[in-house]
Amino acid sequence: MRGEPQEVGEVMHLTKSGRAIIRLTRSVSNQPITGEILFDQYGKAILRVIEVIGPIVAPFASATPLTDRKSKVIGIRVFRADSSSSKWQDNLRRRRQKKKQ
Repeated sequence: MRGEPQEVGEVMHLTKSGRAIIRLTRSVSNQPITGEILFDQYGKAILRVIEVIGPIVAPFASATPLTDRKSKVIGIRVFRADSSSSKWQDNLRRRRQKKKQ
């Protein structure tokens, strides 16, 4: 559906180094890229992808949490923002403006 965010996968666990491991959906066209920001169901930026790992048929991603409450990301579904989804783009824009200040 156009305008809706695309589900990328589900956060499985946190590593000792603090990274989140995401089990990705099997859709190759939906794979995140390094540096991409992933969002929760409410459009809040919660993870930045560091690398995609594992075999093509069952990929995972390693990501850095963008929140202090790292344990809260376990078990949630993560999404890629669709360019036509204004709510998600507004949240990303606000995050970038905060970073500049």
